[in-house]
Amino acid sequence: MAILFLVEIAEGKVKKASFEAASYAAKYASQIGKEAVGLALGTIDHAALSALGIYGATKVLHSENKAFDNFDASAYAKAIADVATKVNADTIVISQTLTGKAVAPVVSARLKAGIVSGAVGLPDADFVVKKAAFSGKAFAYVKVETAVKVVSLVPNSFGAAKGEGSATVEDIQVEAATSRITVKEVTRQTGDVAPLPEAELVVSAGRGMKGPENWGIVEDLANALGATTACSRPVADVHWRPHYEHVGQTGVAIRPNLYIAIGISGAIQHLAGVNQSKCIVVINKDPEAPFFKAADYGIVGDLFEIVPKLTAAVKALKASQH
Repeated sequence: MAILFLVEIAEGKVKKASFEAASYAAKYASQIGKEAVGLALGTIDHAALSALGIYGATKVLHSENKAFDNFDASAYAKAIADVATKVNADTIVISQTLTGKAVAPVVSARLKAGIVSGAVGLPDADFVVKKAAFSGKAFAYVKVETAVKVVSLVPNSFGAAKGEGSATVEDIQVEAATSRITVKEVTRQTGDVAPLPEAELVVSAGRGMKGPENWGIVEDLANALGATTACSRPVADVHWRPHYEHVGQTGVAIRPNLYIAIGISGAIQHLAGVNQSKCIVVINKDPEAPFFKAADYGIVGDLFEIVPKLTAAVKALKASQH
């Protein structure tokens, strides 16, 4: 038997969350004397898949069926379930990304497998898994007793442990289920920064910015840090920023190493999507803003004065390190 993990692909590259999934699967596999096997669906170079060996994978199964290049949850779920059955995998690890959230429950249903959604820890000997609960406000310990199990791993919760080695890449034939979806156009976020679900540094802003014309200071700080920009829901709703930047309970839930919140009051719906950040910095002129209760560091003052000074300090620090 093997521990199977899904390798997510974007524009011919392995997504960061899959490195973490590989590490998670490999760590668990080593504890129970099995091997971690990846499954990649769609077009990607073998060298990129072989590099998953650095994260503990021993083998990667690759189906280059171009039908998988455009994501379809039903087709992906059927393919994963079919391959899991073929290789006799008793545990399937899928990152809880937008892709994973759509696929993991369907895989679970197809295989009649118990599922742990939002896992943040490894299974113990009885397959009890620690997971986030109540929008990250608590933890639950879930025991899965089915023969086949699905684990949906929260990104940036376990870490991607690098080692040495390379994985064997094996080409396989996987039939893609007939899709009921026709993809007309794909628009992707451009730039060198990581997409929000994978970002380690995030600079976010809210209605305290007073208008989209003032967003330059937010982008300047993000550029200085090499961070990804985000926003609160009210900002996205009035089209100051694109909806893919909206973080919170009804947007993208994130777990960056650093989250800087500028001019955001900290409504509970927003906090639910960012409260698992490792360090939260809040900048707000209102000392009673709810966000300060969740902050590791808080600055009370005019953001239009503070943010440019913070950007200048970051640039000065980086310049001194070269």
